Amino acid sequence: MERKKASDFDPQLLSLFNRYVHGGINRREFLDGAAKFAIGGMTAIGLWEMLRPNYAWAQQVAKDDKRIKAEYTFFPSPNGNASDGKMRGLLARPASGDKFPVVVVFHENRGLNPYIEDVARRLAVSGFIALAPDGIWPLGGYPSVEKYGTEADEQAGAMFRKLDEGKYNEDCVAAAEFLLKHPQSTGKLGAVGFCNGGARVNMLAVRMPQLAAAVPFYGRAPAAADVPKIKASVLAHFADLKNDANTTGTWAGYEEGLKANGIKYEGHIYPKTFHGFHNDTTPRYDEAAAKLAWQRTIDHFNKTLKS
Repeated sequence: MERKKASDFDPQLLSLFNRYVHGGINRREFLDGAAKFAIGGMTAIGLWEMLRPNYAWAQQVAKDDKRIKAEYTFFPSPNGNASDGKMRGLLARPASGDKFPVVVVFHENRGLNPYIEDVARRLAVSGFIALAPDGIWPLGGYPSVEKYGTEADEQAGAMFRKLDEGKYNEDCVAAAEFLLKHPQSTGKLGAVGFCNGGARVNMLAVRMPQLAAAVPFYGRAPAAADVPKIKASVLAHFADLKNDANTTGTWAGYEEGLKANGIKYEGHIYPKTFHGFHNDTTPRYDEAAAKLAWQRTIDHFNKTLKS
């Protein structure tokens, strides 16, 4: 399928799709609303297919890339959602070397999909040990794309909404603690996350004073009262306020709190982009903004975790 851009779609349609992705409406409601944008022989279901993720586009680092080692691993999380106290994630690290800084990667509201796995591999190529936990592992884990195709993401979203959020926070903390204790860890910890995962990064910054670098992509800000607890150096990425008011709209207050408490930070709002602009599997992807934001992310981790 040809890759489409956000500019190929009416902004109102993208806004409608964003509501669907975040569980505000179901597929039928999205299709009903999308019908008015289906012109020139296009159908609402055709628009849905165009907007859905195509995970073949996400692979920048192959699973068998010789520069890295990547495998699924289990880590203890006794206070989380798993009844047996064990969570699963993708662990990616450089193929050679002794000690490395560690970065936990938090997914969006749909579990550990192929895009997030590739982000973990990208970090390994850049010289970090990365762990991308699957928040929906206690419910069976991210559904097989090979088996379910485009339905996998929808199923994963429904599973994610069943999680106990408080326990999921504990799973995120457990993942970070597991990385810190990894035998190849230098003891310097960073976190990056997208959408819901961006909010988890902010939560981790509040909860863990050991976190040295926090990089939330379009993640909602923590409560103002919690901002003084942050010890990490924060690098925040946001979409255009006009296109993502619910998330980007939280930045002004967050920045004020960071500044007032003398916390190191940078914040960037990428003009004309939409929520999810780094996710290279959907038309919301903005290549220029995504590459710039990612280079800033790697530079931030290099400066904060490797020096």
